[in-house]
Formats: sequence, structure tokens, C-alpha cells
Amino acid sequence: MRHPVDVHVGKRIRHRRWMIGTTQQQLAEKVGIKFQQIQKYETGMNRVSASRLWDISNALGVPISFFFEAMEAADAPAPAAREGGLPGDILSDREALELLRSYYAIPENQRRRLFDLARVLSDAA
Repeated sequence: MRHPVDVHVGKRIRHRRWMIGTTQQQLAEKVGIKFQQIQKYETGMNRVSASRLWDISNALGVPISFFFEAMEAADAPAPAAREGGLPGDILSDREALELLRSYYAIPENQRRRLFDLARVLSDAA
């Protein structure tokens, strides 16, 4: 049976990997393991040891505490949808992460205009 902490840490590994645009294979190579092991960590099937978590945090450029952020909130039952129709854990949604990555790839002045447009459209809906 998977432990909730292992599942949470795995989700945070996947989340950070997606945010920086790294594949499981690339992360595995940086850490010195097989990509299948990264898959098992990300699903919570395998527990990440302290030394391996240290290696992963260095490879992903985050402090170890990153993997435990919002742990208390993860233990509480989350509603299926929150205010505005957003999923309970929006940062675990691949589409949302791809949208964020694409958004920040846009030059700042154009990004601001896109943000203003999105705000107007959401107010009109």
C-alpha cells in the first residue's frame, strides 16, 4: 500500500520536472538511475530515500523542503472542484502546467496583454 507522504513527494517531483521541462529520462540520467525508477517515485510506488531525494533536489534545482510543501493540505480531503471550476490540485494537471510553461515563454509585454485579455474574458463568462 502506498503511503500518502510518498505519493505527495512523488507528485512534487513530477510537478517540478514538468515545470522545468525535463523528461523522466533526463532526470534519471542526472541522478544516475533508470527512468523506470523515476516513474515509481512519481507514482509513490517506491519510497524515495533521503540520499536519493538529495540528488533529485539538486538535479531539479529546489531545496528538499519543496517536496513537502503543502503536505498538511494534501492530507485533508480536497473538494473535486474549487471556486471558479478549478480542480482541487491544479498544479498536478498536465494541461495547466503546459499552459504555465508556454505563458512564461512569451515576452513580458505581450504576456501582460494576454493576462489582461484573459481577465476580461473570464469576467465576461
